[in-house]
Amino acid sequence: MKINKFALALVIGLGGYFSPVSAQAEMKVGTIDMKMVFDQYFKTKEAEGKINEARTQAKKELDDRLDTFNKAQEEARKLNDEANKPELAEKAKAEKSKALNEKLQELGAMQREIQEFQQTRERQLSEQSVRSRNGLVEEINKVISDKVKAGNYDLVLDKSGQSLNAVNVLIFSRDSFDLTNDVVTELNKAAKKDKDKDKEKK
Repeated sequence: MKINKFALALVIGLGGYFSPVSAQAEMKVGTIDMKMVFDQYFKTKEAEGKINEARTQAKKELDDRLDTFNKAQEEARKLNDEANKPELAEKAKAEKSKALNEKLQELGAMQREIQEFQQTRERQLSEQSVRSRNGLVEEINKVISDKVKAGNYDLVLDKSGQSLNAVNVLIFSRDSFDLTNDVVTELNKAAKKDKDKDKEKK
């Protein structure tokens, strides 16, 4: 049977044209819910607990300062009332006025100290939170990277990510492509080991 040279050339040409598509179809893509991973990682709760403790302590210290400030304000008010009594002798009135001025200066210094304390604590808490989160993200990414290499994935997408319109970037993905549970399980192995050790001690 004679082979049409033109048809043969066409088949060869089409074969070359479609080969990249076939290669692309073999790309292995995975998905992961980073929000779920972060929320279910046992160290996330520990980090949040430490931040909350630091925040509670900072609030207590601030409340103590405000309580002292309010008491000083009440003392200043009483001094002002006494200094303005019409029956008070000039010498006594001068002494009360002097004490009032000193108390007002003290109040000004206390107010500045409280503001500086509040700003410093807020900055420290923010920096602590960022450091903690960055450390957790680094640990999570390490586990994801190991899973990606072991599974020979070409691409992994975060299905919890949202666009500027607050719509999920990834509209649909098969559960069979999802790495979330595997990553969470791997991350929480250390917590399980600690619990097992505690049970053995008891």
